[in-house]
Amino acid sequence: MVAKKPNRLRPRPLLIAAVAAVVTMGVPSFAVAAGGGGTVSGGGGPNPEEIRLKHERARVAAAPLKFGAESYESVRSAAADAAGTADCSVSTDAATYLTLSTTWPEVAGSGEAPSPMTLSRYDDQTALADPEQRGDGLFFNPGVGIWQLDSAGLGADETAATAIDSAAAASKVAPYLVGKYCDSVGSGASSAAARATAWKAWHACDEGACEDVYQRLAKEGVAKDSTVSRYGGAEPRKCTYEGASYDCLYVDPGAVEGEDAWTSPDFGPAPVPDPFYVFTYTSGGADYEVRYWLDADSGAESDVSASRELGVDARTALHWEADSGLCDTTATRGDC
Repeated sequence: MVAKKPNRLRPRPLLIAAVAAVVTMGVPSFAVAAGGGGTVSGGGGPNPEEIRLKHERARVAAAPLKFGAESYESVRSAAADAAGTADCSVSTDAATYLTLSTTWPEVAGSGEAPSPMTLSRYDDQTALADPEQRGDGLFFNPGVGIWQLDSAGLGADETAATAIDSAAAASKVAPYLVGKYCDSVGSGASSAAARATAWKAWHACDEGACEDVYQRLAKEGVAKDSTVSRYGGAEPRKCTYEGASYDCLYVDPGAVEGEDAWTSPDFGPAPVPDPFYVFTYTSGGADYEVRYWLDADSGAESDVSASRELGVDARTALHWEADSGLCDTTATRGDC
């Protein structure tokens, strides 16, 4: 990537980069960092094992349901806002349970607090890995966070930073679910059928696991876990790139808070990624996500970055390149 220019109009972490279009045989045209160099990966589809594995792990243990205290307050607030503007009659409690119910079946079958840092482990397509094979942990997980916001769906316009941030993610998921629920109720569906319709995008809900959790929440409530923070162990940092200062998020699976089963090497077919920084940049009116691995974290011979235009499924087109120039000024590491 080349020189970046700051854009202070967005509240999310930003990194501005000039981009140019390339066309690679078999991969759609898309924007990549100016200056050429990198390698395009893409062309992958859904992993056929994903649905089977999600169904297999969807049932949640009978232990008390736990949820990060800070994240719970964000969910409750977003659910209250969504209920207050809903097109049907839905209480704040019902909207909160509707929003929470997908999380344990998706990422925390133990009933422990789902981690906002959770990175998908079911997609192991080569389209998501560094085509230059500079390190085993250079892998772009497409599903991120408590709700596994995926670049192929509800997370298409999110970055790993905004999907991990449980406050930002809740503000997206709660109105989406309440809206789907009300649309279904308005079409004559029962409350239970409307919930199932609202959860349709989450395969872990396919066989009733989310309805089971909803009923448990209504009867038992949730235990708030103060040890799981808003970012689940990921850390907001200040970074510089070519002389300018930006917000960034440092994502280290080894520092996860909450349910950590996904960090086990044998949990899923995809590799556990090496620690990376994530930020957003804008050029030509389009926004892009970049994940950046320092060589000290990946063991590669250089820093490596992977870029995706927001709105584009990561499985379809990623641009990988050797990179340099990022400094984490909070921790004084990188090119400082």
